[in-house]
Formats: sequence, C-alpha cells, structure tokens
Amino acid sequence: MIMKKHFLLAVLLLPAGLFAQSLQKITLTEAYELSQKNYPAVKQKDLVKQTAAISLENLQKGFLPQFSLSGQATYQSDVTKVPFSLPGLTIESPSKDQYKLVADVSQMIYDGGMTKEQKALQQLNATVEDQKVEVELYKLKERINQLYLSILYLDEQLKQVDLVKTDIQIGIKRVEAQVQNGVAFKSNLNMLKAELLKTEQRAIEVKSSKKGLLDALSLFIGRELAAQVQLEKPVSAGIVANEIARPELKLYSEQQKFIGQQEKLITAKNLPRASLFAQGGYGRPGLNMLLNEFDFFYIGGLRLNWSLGGLYTKKKEKEQVTINKKMVEVQKETFLLNTSSQLKQQQAEIDKLQQLLVSDNEIISLRKSVTEAAKAQLENGVITANDFLKEVNAEDQARQTLITHQVQLLQAQINYQTILGK
Repeated sequence: MIMKKHFLLAVLLLPAGLFAQSLQKITLTEAYELSQKNYPAVKQKDLVKQTAAISLENLQKGFLPQFSLSGQATYQSDVTKVPFSLPGLTIESPSKDQYKLVADVSQMIYDGGMTKEQKALQQLNATVEDQKVEVELYKLKERINQLYLSILYLDEQLKQVDLVKTDIQIGIKRVEAQVQNGVAFKSNLNMLKAELLKTEQRAIEVKSSKKGLLDALSLFIGRELAAQVQLEKPVSAGIVANEIARPELKLYSEQQKFIGQQEKLITAKNLPRASLFAQGGYGRPGLNMLLNEFDFFYIGGLRLNWSLGGLYTKKKEKEQVTINKKMVEVQKETFLLNTSSQLKQQQAEIDKLQQLLVSDNEIISLRKSVTEAAKAQLENGVITANDFLKEVNAEDQARQTLITHQVQLLQAQINYQTILGK
C-alpha cells in the first residue's frame, strides 16, 4: 500500500509528457541542463520580470497629469463683513452656508529625480531577485551530482557482481566434476551454489537501489530514464588554480548596487518638487467674496513643494545604508572563507584518494593471482570450496574498495569544480 502511494505521488509530480520521452543515454551536463529547465523555481524568473515591468510602468505614470475632484458644503458661525458703510452703497456679506465643487489638474515637471531613482531601484531589485533564483538553481547541481554518481557507482557494483558470479560458476563446474568422480563432497558443491544465490540476491538489491535513484533523477530532469540507460562517466578536468566564480558572488555585487541606489533615493526624496496646476470650480461664493451668489471660477500657476521633515532622518537613513553595505560585505567575506575551506578539504580528499587507488590496483593484482591459483587448487582438490570462496570474496572486496575509491575520487573532483563555480 505504501509503495502504491509513493508511486502515485511520483506520477503526480512528473510533468506532462514525461513518460513519452524515455532517455537511453545521458551525460552529467545534460542532466544539469534538463534539471534547471524542469525545476519549479525557474518559473520565478518570469514572474520577477513581470513584476518589474508592472512596477516600472506604474512609476512612469507618475509624470502623467493628475486629476482630482473635490466638493464641500459648510456652515460657519461668522463671515467677513465690511466694517463701514457708504452712502448709496450696500455691500452684502457672504452667506454662512457656503458650497464649493473644484476640479484640479496638475502636471509634475520636476520631482527631484525621485521617479528616476525609484525606477533604477526597481530594476536593481529585479536583478537581485533574479540572481537569487540563479543561486538556487546552481545549488541544484549538488543534488544532481549525488544522484548521478550514485547510479554510476551501482553500475560498477553490478559489473563486479557479474565477475564474482563468473568465478563462482567456474568453481561450481569444477566441483561438480569432482563430485561425479567421487573425489569431493556434495556439501562443497552446495556451498558454492548457496554463495551463487547470495550473489544473485546482491544483484537484485543493487538493481532495486539503482531503480530508485533513476526514478529520483527522472523527477528532477523531467524525462523518464530507462532501466538500461547509459550514464556517461564524466571526465573530470584537472584541478587548476582558478578564481571562485559562484553565482553567490554576483548576488552580493547586485545587492551592493541595490543598497547604493537606496542612498540615491534618500537624497532625491528630500529635494523640492515643482508642478504646474490648474483649478476650475463652481460654488458660492466664487473667488469674489463680495459676490454672494453661485459662480464659476478658475486658477492656475506653478506649485512648489518641499517637505523638510525628511531632513531630520536623512543622516540616520544614510548611516543605515552604510551598515547594510558592510553587512553584505561581511556575508561575502564569510562565503569566500567557507568556500575556500571547502576547496582545500576537497583537494586533500582528492590527493588521498589518488594515493589509495595506486595501492588498490596493486592489491587487486595480487588478489587476482591468488584467486587464479585457488581455482587450480580447487580443481585438483588441494583446497575446499570454502577456501576457494574466501579467496573469491577477498578479491571481490578488493575490487569493491577500488570501485568505491574511484567513484569517491570522481565525486571529489566534480565537487571541487562545483564549489569553484565551474
């Protein structure tokens, strides 16, 4: 039941059309490319672009004419009165109930560079967010490396299992002849047959583990990998002294630019703004306060606005920007330190494994000669089947160690390049 649930979950996670595209051969580089195209996080890049485009469009509209409509009806306790009278002239005081409906249109002509700096900030923010996705996609390489190299390791394990099976089968044929001739016990034959079955069980376990890893890799790359798929063994480039070229470094650089743009925005928002405006309205009284009747009116001119409240906080805001810059710089230094440490560890691992492989090959050569001698001894009845199996298993263990060290070396070399940013 649990296996069924896992299978159904895997099917749901697979993209449409996956099963129609079964790969028979793949390289590590192709696995990188396919996984990055198929990884859900890659969709964020388009969303970041769309968000930035919308924000920039809205900012650009800040220089479009701005319209407003307002109205009011008021009653006041007192109104302006002329404190004197003239013969033959009556000056009527305004009514205490007054009404006004005003339409206002303004056109920004100078905003202190606020819109320009906001647009630049938005573009830099989009770049930062896009680079964060690149960092996440690059980290995906580590998962692909682990899956890909694990499958290669199991492939080598299967090859070794076949070699052991061949040796045991040779021993079975020789002991069968001895049993038929009455010079060996059947228990010796049964011992070899039991060991052959154990070896076949081992092959089943390895194949099952390989299938699980292939299914996991299929999910990442969005393509079905056939059971007999050929994974090309990567050829690791020699370790050379290269500079670190990780996407994280570009992210830190873009973050510094973003913070620097924030400083420009602080300056811009504390500059004066100028705009043209025009107002038209209808109310009682109009612009002529001495005319106590409803009338149309209009007014136009140049409006200057300078908010000085930001000057109180400008200095502290810039200090905060400076602190933020230093924080990013510290993050960069920490990253470089940790990355350099990882590179040294991988280099030490590479050196160790290269030395181990030399002795592994020598051990296998010696063990192989012992196994060949054991085959002859078994045929001549000098040793028992149990003695023969000990030598076969000893050679098998030596080869297993070699396979492990080979894959570990390849993994260390690939990890070195991945950590470096290559």
